[in-house]
Amino acid sequence: MRMWMIEPRLLCRNHLLGEHFEIHCAVGNLHKDGKWATYLTKQGYLEPQNFKQRHDEIVIEMEQRGYNHKSPLEVDVGFLVGHVDKSISMKDLKNRCVRCLVDRR
Repeated sequence: MRMWMIEPRLLCRNHLLGEHFEIHCAVGNLHKDGKWATYLTKQGYLEPQNFKQRHDEIVIEMEQRGYNHKSPLEVDVGFLVGHVDKSISMKDLKNRCVRCLVDRR
């Protein structure tokens, strides 16, 4: 999940759609008990305060690629604030996926 904050246009289809799904899962978890999302935030994997903005960026990229989006995001993350190190995210993604980090425009 450390791909967060990488330009959506650089993500392959699987990672783009996967991040979209993970945002919805994290928000759903926060609306329940929040343990999973809180743990990942403390580990530096999530920025709950940016979920809505990131979701919208992902949706724009999905629509530009011709994907159909039908899942609006209801966000209420309260006081949970996190930070993702973009350089670590880029390094991790380069090592995991040869299809990512290719500008698709």
